[in-house]
Amino acid sequence: MVPPETMVNLKMLGEFAVNAIDARNERYRAPLDRDCGTLSETLGNSCEIVLLGSIATPKYVEPLVQIFRERLVFPVDFVGRGDMSRGGLMLRCVEAGRELDYTPILTATRRGSRPPKLAPLVVNPRKMRQDSKNGVTEIS
Repeated sequence: MVPPETMVNLKMLGEFAVNAIDARNERYRAPLDRDCGTLSETLGNSCEIVLLGSIATPKYVEPLVQIFRERLVFPVDFVGRGDMSRGGLMLRCVEAGRELDYTPILTATRRGSRPPKLAPLVVNPRKMRQDSKNGVTEIS
């Protein structure tokens, strides 16, 4: 984990990719366990930890649930969704101003049938702004 203000460049991304993301890989687990342990101590029981990544495989869930236990939650609507569908769901919730419903991973069903496809996202062109310097389109 890195602080939110950290600028991640291509070189750093390449360094992240050197180790396999596998709960049994010590080079992946040691820093993750260390940083999550520090985060857990800092936060105490003051809040929940929300996992927005994959919930169906142990590569994230296993290490995180060992540290955060019942405080580790995920959006119920993620069950049965792949990466792109989860991202699409989050975009639609932001657009609608709706928070997702969360449930503890320890007691939840994490695998299920694929939900229906999301309706196409309609973006109001007047809300879009192009940043010519960085080539980034921002939706506000």
